Amino acid sequence: MAQSRGDRVVEWMIYAALGLVSLVVLYPVFFVGIASISNPENVMRGEVWLWPKNLSLVGYERLFANSELMKGYGNTLLYTVAGTLLNLVMTIAAAYPLSRPDFRGRTVFTILIVFTMFFSGGMIPTYLLIKDLGMLDTFWVMIIPSALSVWNMLIMKTFFQNSIPKEIQEAAFMDGCSNMKVLLRIVLPLSGPVLAVMVLFYAVGHWNSYFNALIYLSDRDKYPLQLFLREILVQGQMQEMVDISDDSLARSMMDAEAIKYAAVIITNLPMLILYPFLQKYFIKGVMIGAVKG
Repeated sequence: MAQSRGDRVVEWMIYAALGLVSLVVLYPVFFVGIASISNPENVMRGEVWLWPKNLSLVGYERLFANSELMKGYGNTLLYTVAGTLLNLVMTIAAAYPLSRPDFRGRTVFTILIVFTMFFSGGMIPTYLLIKDLGMLDTFWVMIIPSALSVWNMLIMKTFFQNSIPKEIQEAAFMDGCSNMKVLLRIVLPLSGPVLAVMVLFYAVGHWNSYFNALIYLSDRDKYPLQLFLREILVQGQMQEMVDISDDSLARSMMDAEAIKYAAVIITNLPMLILYPFLQKYFIKGVMIGAVKG
């Protein structure tokens, strides 16, 4: 279909606007990447903004030489994998029954679950509860309190209701399948898009989480990487407020600057690698689970 001159102008304006937005969004990532491989002295002087200058891998060297940071990286991987698996199990266990029209009382249960999304006990009561349960400073405190996201459960419930043909489920029941068999053999194999969305949402949430660790963990051996990264950023801000005439302090600041950028790259790398594998399912799952119904 032929476009008028006005349509072409509008189209180019849209492309220009999208290009500008993309540049604004991507440049910080690009800057952190080039800053992580540049001489930290040049970075602190503001001389690095488009290309790396005086290539240096001191940040990565110091990062991988730090046993605490590597321990934190392993802890974050463990929390993310275990937490995401538990999240999927809990979300499916809640979403599937609530999506079944023959489940009596599903409206009441849905209201009770959604209520918790808007109202919670607060930080202090939650802390006291976790303390009474004996989960302080344990592996489980990073997993169990965030075992279920009500919003994600509603997305999956909507997907089950609108995207899984009821005729297939009814045929399976007529063939003698139980609810569990229908879930495992019919519903889940057809739910690849929404499962990919859930994996990405939950994994990113666990990977970026640091507040629960800040409140509930005191053993540094259990710290996630994000807490160590926070310490690096806080120390860097504190050092910027003092006199740097001392050579050792100046060198320490430059090393901290290099470690900061390298840690940001290493921290975000797994999520950047994960997303392309789930992108196809992610887009479809978001549209079906969030728009329909």
